[in-house]
Amino acid sequence: MDVTGTQTLFEAIDHVGIAVADFDQAVRFYADTFGMTVAHEEINEDQGVREAMLSVGDSGSSIQLLAPISPDSPIARFLTQRGPGIQQLAYRVRDIDTVSATLRERGAILLYDEARRGTAGSRVNFLHPRSTGGVLIELVEPAS
Repeated sequence: MDVTGTQTLFEAIDHVGIAVADFDQAVRFYADTFGMTVAHEEINEDQGVREAMLSVGDSGSSIQLLAPISPDSPIARFLTQRGPGIQQLAYRVRDIDTVSATLRERGAILLYDEARRGTAGSRVNFLHPRSTGGVLIELVEPAS
């Protein structure tokens, strides 16, 4: 429970998403500077990105590097408007459908009516920054 008496909907911070213009250079930077290794890499056609998840120690949290694979992807638009940097904060949830419905009831604006495919078979949805104080929040239900 939090200080308002409302039970938290999130299990943990899953990852912080970082938009990058040069994917390979960013992966090398995180590897060479911080000693991180890529735990998972893929091209996600649904989201229009090439992505890599880099584990942060034994915390269960990750850094997600995101590079556009097409000029009209959300990450390409983000890079054009804001440049490289933190693009989203992602929270791990147990049941994305229930959490999404609860958040809608509480007035949050979700980007999708239903969860979509995310990294490594996870299911994801996003809360619009207009309803979160300017931060794009991703909900992540890991693959079972």
